Amino acid sequence: MILMRRSKWSRDRLKTAQSRQKSYADVRRKDLEFQVSDWVFLKLFPWKGVVHFELSRIHNVFHVSMLRKYIADPSHVLQEQSISLQKDFSYEEEPVQILNRKEQVLRNKTIPLVKVLWTSHQVEEATWESEEQMRQQYPYLFV
Repeated sequence: MILMRRSKWSRDRLKTAQSRQKSYADVRRKDLEFQVSDWVFLKLFPWKGVVHFELSRIHNVFHVSMLRKYIADPSHVLQEQSISLQKDFSYEEEPVQILNRKEQVLRNKTIPLVKVLWTSHQVEEATWESEEQMRQQYPYLFV
């Protein structure tokens, strides 16, 4: 009898906690709906090094969480950049210069980082890279 009461009490507490968590999640959740002709932003993850422009490598089905509705804005128009593509529609991305340095402090070690400006990219798109890797791959940057 006591075991059944405790079991029911535990179940009720679990339902209450689940309900509370659901209400927190529902506040942040948005129902997204897109029409066939809508413009959207697709969240992609960048690749460093050789970049291929092959649509066949990008899956044609995406989870809706990777899409954002596009609202027209003239500032979204990009400047045309001349990139010399190879026959397989790839190009080599090379670092132009090191813009900054910093150290990432972890618990047991410190990782030196450099902010690298890449060809065909603006200063705002510079990335933080491991100084050690950059010294190995591109020693001419550190002369």
